[in-house]
Amino acid sequence: MSNWLLPESLADILPAEARRIEELRRGLLDLYRTYGFELVAPPLVEYIESLLSGTGADLNLRTCKLIDQVSGRTLGVRADMTPQVSRIDAHLLNREGVTRLCYCGTVLHARPAGLLSDRELLQIGAEIFGHSGVEADIEVIELALASVKRAGVQHARVDLNHPGVLRSIIDSDPALADFADRIHELLGTKDVPGLTELGTQISGVQTGSIQALIQLASLYGTTGVITKARSVLPALPALHAALDDLDVLIAALPGHEFSIDLADMGSGYGYHSGVVFSIYAHGWHDALVRGGRYDGVGRAFGRSRPATGFSLDLRKLSSGLPAAPVAKAIRAPWGTDAALVDALCKLRAAGEIVVQMLPGQLQWLDEFTVDRELVPDGGTWKVRAIA
Repeated sequence: MSNWLLPESLADILPAEARRIEELRRGLLDLYRTYGFELVAPPLVEYIESLLSGTGADLNLRTCKLIDQVSGRTLGVRADMTPQVSRIDAHLLNREGVTRLCYCGTVLHARPAGLLSDRELLQIGAEIFGHSGVEADIEVIELALASVKRAGVQHARVDLNHPGVLRSIIDSDPALADFADRIHELLGTKDVPGLTELGTQISGVQTGSIQALIQLASLYGTTGVITKARSVLPALPALHAALDDLDVLIAALPGHEFSIDLADMGSGYGYHSGVVFSIYAHGWHDALVRGGRYDGVGRAFGRSRPATGFSLDLRKLSSGLPAAPVAKAIRAPWGTDAALVDALCKLRAAGEIVVQMLPGQLQWLDEFTVDRELVPDGGTWKVRAIA
């Protein structure tokens, strides 16, 4: 095997693309700061018990493990930064009231999440802790939409769900409790025959419960799905409260495109406690942003707190945008003449890109296009256009 080959689903990022990703990172973190979010930077690895506390089994399968040579304990390379940020809020900051935190860092997946997915992601996100009302969910979705707009994404669509709908149906029928994970899988693939067959296998299940699950599999589409759900699903208080949350959220964000899928919660059924959302846009094969409410995750760190937030992969976001534009640069000769050095310093202080040509060497530039040059002119140095 050649030494330069990378492991499967890992890739280098070359100059122009790396610059664009870095500019996206800076721009989004600056955006989050204008909303009052404070930046935190948790470590790349932690003890596995801390890294997976309060999360579902899915995150455990995505986490790479190794042995700490100092303590002999098992470490995990983070596959998601959200649990780490929850730990910081609950254990280190330990504040009263609302805390807004943002973050950006590399995460590693043991296996790619899909056929076209990478294993290394540059995850950026924002979380609100300490407020249980739908107001925090509204702010989080507003900020997520502002994030993709800042990146240049056009016509983003928000897909909404609420695990309280499915959870209320399962909680209303004790016979379904042991089959929650299987029901979640079948609903995710809209497998109506599978749901029907499962109903014949569960002893003591109520006929109305299976019919409700079958109806749930078809409840996806425009926002009118919420109205339909009220008429075809059981009149359970928790179920209608979940639908009310979705109505309030949509009304609070006019001018945006929403879709509803009450059957598909991805991998977050056991993790999310409230509104769940994803943002899609033309040019990306999968969701650009994923987020939602996950109250109580901080309980494992000694303090249960309401929490809602979102995250996205900057590398995926960048990959679907138009080709990164090259920056204009100035070519300058090599030299240590005081006037030349002074001219270089002034140009760079003004924000210009100045590339000095090293003696006897050609310079290949992917990120810049040289359209001007620095030339001597009567004892001074001046910039002129290159014909």
